[in-house]
Amino acid sequence: MTVNYELLDRQLDALIKDETDLLATSANFVGLLFAEIHDINWLGLYILRDTELVLGPFQGLPACVHIALGQGVCGTAASENRTIRVSNVHEFAGHIACDPASKSEVVVPLVSNGKVFAVLDIDSPHEGRFTEADQAGIEMLCRRFVARLSSISTDLQNFI
Repeated sequence: MTVNYELLDRQLDALIKDETDLLATSANFVGLLFAEIHDINWLGLYILRDTELVLGPFQGLPACVHIALGQGVCGTAASENRTIRVSNVHEFAGHIACDPASKSEVVVPLVSNGKVFAVLDIDSPHEGRFTEADQAGIEMLCRRFVARLSSISTDLQNFI
């Protein structure tokens, strides 16, 4: 089943365009994506706090709360300010296994004013789940989300 990211982008816009609360916007962003992106077992935000990522709104099993910058897929994506798509998490050096069922992962840094303030982490129990098209679609959704947050607050470095 292919995700229609253009439709999902329109749904996201309708859901968050008038919301003025950062936490509510974040929770709905996570909830919508978790409901509409198939074959995933975890989706959530990790918020940058000093030199670590801290668990934010998410859907799925309880997860790791603190991740150091440069550690695991999330910490690496945040420290390098780049999306990382991993077909087999067991082949990623330093992978942090919060849910042993996860086999593939995509992590997108959320950036405001040139600085990472959070990452979106999506895990799947299927190896090779995320394609280049998924990555591009998820990055598009993240840009919409960050644009909405930026219209609510000019200081996303102190995000929720």
